[in-house]
Amino acid sequence: MHNPLRSEAEMFRVVVIIGVAALPVIIVGLAVGPLAGAILLAIELAAGVWLLWSRSRGAEPHRAEVAASDDGVYRLLVVANETVGGRALMAEIERRCAGRPNEVRIVVPALTSSRLEYLAHDVDEAIANAQARLDHSLRTISSSGLSAGGEVGDHHDPNAAIEDALAAFAADEVIISTHPPERSRWLERGVVERAEREIPLPVTHVIVDLEAERIAG
Repeated sequence: MHNPLRSEAEMFRVVVIIGVAALPVIIVGLAVGPLAGAILLAIELAAGVWLLWSRSRGAEPHRAEVAASDDGVYRLLVVANETVGGRALMAEIERRCAGRPNEVRIVVPALTSSRLEYLAHDVDEAIANAQARLDHSLRTISSSGLSAGGEVGDHHDPNAAIEDALAAFAADEVIISTHPPERSRWLERGVVERAEREIPLPVTHVIVDLEAERIAG
């Protein structure tokens, strides 16, 4: 069954709708009386529950569209943020591309704390930091003899950034790199699980422990 509130974007829309729906309840309550307001609120809640129930039963899980190519080149889409330069991720990329024509595409979504922060604040600093991490990782990959390019995703939502990239990049596989579970916002938000559900390609999750890598030297 598809959960209509699985993504942060969907939850954000629900919060906005609830806020808008509360306005007529307040107006009716002030103009007519609390009983009328309570009745209207009950009707709105019942309608909302029915709508969510209908979506969860009737909606098919969303599937991302993937560009196609038959030129024999192995294409790997890598999605990471702070872990994009981690040695564990670089090693996995090199292992998968070894011995065959390859093209690596790295997407680094700009990092903000929440969708509200993304919408309400200047994200130039987050984009600049993401670009610096991307440039460093591309230099590392290129030094290994691999063909690599990349971009800073313009979405706070990593899954939306993945879908946009796949529409133009004919990937054979997708790697999503995160911090360990106890420190990963992406895992907390279910980014990997959602990608596995929505992307019609093999999805590999690579955990990068940057702290352990720094200690190891």
